[in-house]
Amino acid sequence: MLPKSVNGKYERAGYVHPLYDLNGKILTDDMPPDHPYHRGIFWAWHQLILNDQSLGDGWVGENISWKPVKVKVKNKKGNLVLQSEMLWTAKGVQSNPMPIIREETEITVFKATPKYRILDFYIQLFALKDQLKIGGSDDEKGYGGFCLRLKLPKDLSFVSENKEVIPQETAVLAGPWMNFTGSFAGDSFPKSGVVAFGYPPDSGTQHPWILRKVTSMQNIPYPGRAPILLSRKGLKLRYRIVVHNADLSNAEIEELYKQYYKN
Repeated sequence: MLPKSVNGKYERAGYVHPLYDLNGKILTDDMPPDHPYHRGIFWAWHQLILNDQSLGDGWVGENISWKPVKVKVKNKKGNLVLQSEMLWTAKGVQSNPMPIIREETEITVFKATPKYRILDFYIQLFALKDQLKIGGSDDEKGYGGFCLRLKLPKDLSFVSENKEVIPQETAVLAGPWMNFTGSFAGDSFPKSGVVAFGYPPDSGTQHPWILRKVTSMQNIPYPGRAPILLSRKGLKLRYRIVVHNADLSNAEIEELYKQYYKN
């Protein structure tokens, strides 16, 4: 959980890497040369605004730092639960550090079955200042929020609700979950897959996804280009990742999705 950087730049803490498939092969990239601020499974926003003034860029770590305050690991009914508290700090006026967000994150790693392993993410962001806003990139892409910097094999496919999805430069509309499948460990190893659950059932049928086949990350964009006010009571974000051995059917994924949002 300690901050990591690239020669002192793009420092960040509080992300997941490496993420392994069911055969012990690594699925994620960390600080890749093309985008050194991409970090495995991470959550970040370009726009951090206080009283209509930019504090910095939380996506690339410009004028923003993350300090681990508390980390706890426990066993809960045979599942591994990681709880962390992170303090987001802006350089502030005249470079004086100014705490702006307290993050509380809980990641539950469930026991693997022969076909899949589930990881649940529960992220809460509490504003430490009034009139603090967060937002995605200030362009038509609007990317920001929960991201997966996966390895990008040539045969990487994107499927949502039994339909192939073709990545575009801007967000594409698809179902509430996305299945990424490919030869992540190389052509000589079996394929594997990662499913991301991003939206609750009552949020409609079509949702934005930022998808990339080369040199980038996969993103469930929230809130998009227009910043939202971050409350002192906290913003709650919830996601599920399912790592599988590439033979998990759409019907099985849909059932896992329904079970997740019943809880």
